[in-house]
Amino acid sequence: MQLAEIIRKKSLQYLDEINEVRRHIHMHPELSFREYETSAFITRKLEEYGINCKKVADTGVVATITGKTGKSAKSVALRAELDALPVTEENDLPWKSAVPGVMHACGHDVHAACMLGAARIISELENEFAGTVVLLFQPGEETLPGGAKKMLDADVFCGTKPSLIIAQHVLPDLDTGETGIRQGEYMASGDEIYITLSGKGGHGATPHTTIDTVVAMSQVVVALQQVSSRYAPPHIPTVLSFGKLIANGATNVIPRQVILEGTFRTMDEKWRSRAHEIINRIAVNTADNLGASCSVEIRKGYPVLYNDPEKTSLVGKLMKEYLGREKVKDLPIRMTTEDFAWFAREYPAVFYRLGTGMPERQLHSPDFDIDEKTMLTGCGLPAWLAISYLLQ
Repeated sequence: MQLAEIIRKKSLQYLDEINEVRRHIHMHPELSFREYETSAFITRKLEEYGINCKKVADTGVVATITGKTGKSAKSVALRAELDALPVTEENDLPWKSAVPGVMHACGHDVHAACMLGAARIISELENEFAGTVVLLFQPGEETLPGGAKKMLDADVFCGTKPSLIIAQHVLPDLDTGETGIRQGEYMASGDEIYITLSGKGGHGATPHTTIDTVVAMSQVVVALQQVSSRYAPPHIPTVLSFGKLIANGATNVIPRQVILEGTFRTMDEKWRSRAHEIINRIAVNTADNLGASCSVEIRKGYPVLYNDPEKTSLVGKLMKEYLGREKVKDLPIRMTTEDFAWFAREYPAVFYRLGTGMPERQLHSPDFDIDEKTMLTGCGLPAWLAISYLLQ
């Protein structure tokens, strides 16, 4: 029997169990860097499968499977995340979140469960390959500085360099059983923008005696739209959005301070650095022209996620062999961010998408859900990719 068929049969054999694992993780979500029970559960399952593992970066888990057909320095790493989001679930399911205000709304429960299934399959096929598979169950993808960076800082690979690192992430816009992939730049960098504007507060009926912070911040918001419309090079995708504005005055009170928070995203690191300077200059100068003072804090987040072209081409070819050519789609760029980009800066990396078959249930929404047949592909495909890569 061919390897692909063996893996497909094992994926089907373990599908019910992996779905139960996913439901358990979904019911017990934990926020970034607090995934203590989740990592303990992952550890118990790996030990049950006879796979060596250890804790890393406090709430992360790393496991290693070594092939038995000979010695090889070649290695491949697989990554899945463990953290949930501060979202209140609206789904009415038996396995809905049991933690108020916390939900696996980004599919990390799917990723972790699928990788446990892949780990079991790879372990059972250790006599089919040489080399090493490293499985990274990563904390804190949703919160800066990102669990990927913490794992790298903890020397998760113990000084060795994986030949390839792969991550799988769900995407509602793809059908069940479909996957998507893109070479080169795929996801944007992401920075958090915090602007504080101060002036002379006072009575709303006597604005001439104040320095109106609300009007000044409104002008700052409008002026900053030039960053993407006039300063950004036309060929570089750029997004500057503000989602939080606090002007804690009243109908007749102009506050002394107004706070603005937003996000800056782009696909080019040089332009990213220059844009930070422009954002600061526009905000400060606009406020100053209206008599207000302004401070700008830019918290630099995840870098641009770059898929190694050569490795991505190979992984795409292997995906088509396992799933069929029609199931592997070409992806456009996305302005969302992903801390897997930290791994991609250090090692040849491939980040691909797994369809959930529910386009109406989008990521980060309180009704996010999946077609559970998604797990069949999500479990078998990483096992196939890891073993096939080591057999190249």
